[in-house]
Amino acid sequence: MNTQLEPTVMVIFGAGGDLTWRKLVPALYNLYLDRRLPEQFAIVGVARQELDDDSFRRRLREGVDLFSRRGRAEDASWNEFAARLSYFAGDFTAPETGGLLGRRLDEFDHQWDIRAARVFYLAIPPGIVEAAARQLESLGICKDCTRDRLVVEKPFGRDLASAQNLDGLLTSLFAESQIYRIDHYLGKETVQNILAFRFANSLFEPVWNRRYIDHVQITVAETVGVEERGGYYDKAGALRDMVQNHLLQILCLIAMEPPVSFAADEVRNKKVDVLRAIRPILPEEIHRVAVRGQYGKGTIAGKGVPAYREEHDVAPDSATETFAALKLSIDNWRWQGVPFYLRTGKRLHAKVSEVTILFRPAPHQLFPPAAVESWQPNRLVLRIQPEEGIVTRIQVKQPGTRLLLGPVDMQFRYRDAFRVTPPEAYETLLLDVVRGDATLFMRADQVESAWGVISPILDAWEAVPPADFPDYPAGSWGPESADLLIAKEGHSWLTPTIADDEGKVET
Repeated sequence: MNTQLEPTVMVIFGAGGDLTWRKLVPALYNLYLDRRLPEQFAIVGVARQELDDDSFRRRLREGVDLFSRRGRAEDASWNEFAARLSYFAGDFTAPETGGLLGRRLDEFDHQWDIRAARVFYLAIPPGIVEAAARQLESLGICKDCTRDRLVVEKPFGRDLASAQNLDGLLTSLFAESQIYRIDHYLGKETVQNILAFRFANSLFEPVWNRRYIDHVQITVAETVGVEERGGYYDKAGALRDMVQNHLLQILCLIAMEPPVSFAADEVRNKKVDVLRAIRPILPEEIHRVAVRGQYGKGTIAGKGVPAYREEHDVAPDSATETFAALKLSIDNWRWQGVPFYLRTGKRLHAKVSEVTILFRPAPHQLFPPAAVESWQPNRLVLRIQPEEGIVTRIQVKQPGTRLLLGPVDMQFRYRDAFRVTPPEAYETLLLDVVRGDATLFMRADQVESAWGVISPILDAWEAVPPADFPDYPAGSWGPESADLLIAKEGHSWLTPTIADDEGKVET
């Protein structure tokens, strides 16, 4: 175990839920196997289910066996880890449960002969975050501003007003430095590598601006439908569920200015600068810069799938969008005039997340027309999932006696270069919480700025229900209106790069 990290107790509210079972404990177990956790470390689960410690441990092992990147747990290592797990049942918003929790924390301090750092993870529905936060504050068990932390899962509000209310509540009870707003997307290895790619390689930073870049496309596509989340998703939609957090976070990493250092607030300041520089969308312009869609029946991987309105817990006349595409403009010196196109949707043709940077053509075309029939602009593709890597498309002379140019790809794949399984996103983020490193977590002003970007679109879409839903079949790349959105300026959506098992990229 890591002897440099201070003793820590992690309290998980809602420990009987799916998030703890699928994500949190498998991630903590892998950190334990990698000897990254503090030597004195304990996990306390709190939930309403009536379980004893042994039943709690057995359930969590089932989750580890099913969802850990390492596969099934070995008995010896699991038993060592499970000794750090404990549980008690109760309503964590009730004073009596809070009193029990306070005494349990005091027991750890007495056992370790030191006041341990405390992490309170709210793996609970958004509707009871306020009550849980008030309970923690009233008990006085999360009052050390430098060593006690509160982890809050998204969604961070439903709109700008509710996000401001939530942030106002949390910051009235705790210091902003204690609040870790967690978005698992920022923990992905390849999302973090965007910063390394940009700021550790002098080859690219000089051309990372409006003089050389024509436009940027960000695609996050899913083949799945709403699965068991129909009740939640039908009240959220693609714009709230994906664009407000995931896609705008990626945009910030692509567009931010170089930070002075990698200190948490320095990096987050630069992200907020990007969000504040995004041109406000006026109500009369929304139809020109934003489109929505909803999937109908179709075929995914050769199998028929139902329309969104036929999914469980979805209203039969639902006007909720399952697809959203936007054109955003960043009004600053680096990006003036460079459009950023974002699209995301469910039941699309392939599961893929990537950023494509399209470069401007060479200023003077010196080759004869016959030589450049297959010419394509240079592009850089940052592949986030499922096949993490980087693809650079350049022009070369094709073999033969004729002068004929054509595109070729230079590619890098993480699995080929490093031959290791990267950590899951929650492993990275949970370790950062234990360390007290907030770099990959969102600050209140960042959350509110992101809501400010999409609020005009949300208001317009809610005021005028769509008349043409469903408007794209499952298994396609989305509605025709998304193609028209980008075609207005002479662009088209690029087919995402999909690598086969041998690494060959299909485009």
